[in-house]
Amino acid sequence: MKLIAGLGNPGKEYAKTRHNCGFMVIDELAEMCSTVNFTMKWNALIAPTRIHGESVLLLKPLTYMNNSGSAVAQAVHYYHIEPGDILIIHDDMDLPVGSVRIRTKGSAGGQKGMKSVLQALGTQDIPRIKVGVGHSERGDHEAVPDWVLSPVPKAEREELETAVRKAAEAAYAWAYEPLDRVMSQYNIKVKKKTGDDEGTEKD
Repeated sequence: MKLIAGLGNPGKEYAKTRHNCGFMVIDELAEMCSTVNFTMKWNALIAPTRIHGESVLLLKPLTYMNNSGSAVAQAVHYYHIEPGDILIIHDDMDLPVGSVRIRTKGSAGGQKGMKSVLQALGTQDIPRIKVGVGHSERGDHEAVPDWVLSPVPKAEREELETAVRKAAEAAYAWAYEPLDRVMSQYNIKVKKKTGDDEGTEKD
C-alpha cells in the first residue's frame, strides 16, 4: 500500500485558497483514477484506488493544516506504510506561482502542515510535491496567514491550475515509477517575476 496525502483545510471557505493546493491535487488525482467515493476515517477523507496495479490510498486530512500529521500517521500505522511509500502534497510560498518541485526528503521549510507530518512520523525521509503559490510582501510575517488563506487572484489562477494538474500527474507517476524519473519529468521551475520576493526554499 502506498499513501498519497494532500494537505489543506476543510470547509467551503478554504476550498479555493492558496493553502489548499494539496486538496486540489488530490481531487485532480481522484478524477484521473476515476476514484470519487471518499469516505471518512482517521479524521480524514480517504479513497482507496489502484494505479498501474499498485494499491494506493488517497487522503485529505480534516484536522486543519497545522495538525495534518495526526490523520496521516493513523493511516500510515494502520497499513504499516514505509516512509518511501508516502507522498505528501502541499503549497509552498517560497516557490513562484506555477512551480512544481518534487523532493525525496528534507525539513518542512516553514510549512506547518508538513512540519506536523514529519513530527508525527518521526522522520524527514518523506517524499513530497510542493506547489508554488508565491509569497506575500518580503518580511511581512503578519501577512502570511491572510496570504495563504486568501483565494487565488484571477491573474494567477491559470498558472496555479496548470501546476495542480502537473502535480497530480506527478503523483500518479510516483505510484509506479522510480522517484528520480518522476522528478526529472515533472519538476517545473518558474522564474520569479520582477519585484517578487526572492525567498529561497528551505529543505
